[in-house]
Amino acid sequence: MLLAYQLAIESDLIQAHMVEVVEFPYLGNKYNVMGVPRTVIDETIHIEGAVPEPMLMREFQKLLQ
Repeated sequence: MLLAYQLAIESDLIQAHMVEVVEFPYLGNKYNVMGVPRTVIDETIHIEGAVPEPMLMREFQKLLQ
């Protein structure tokens, strides 16, 4: 999650939000959260669990192709 916030600080094109799914269960249902963290990129890419920075950056690159 820290990387998402760092990217959001560096670019006005990126937003990062962290949500406590227990407090907002409708978002947990909307994004089919089965484990945390769950990273959603541009509503199309979903990553379950903590991932290393290079893997997250590869997922961002998919959007640019």
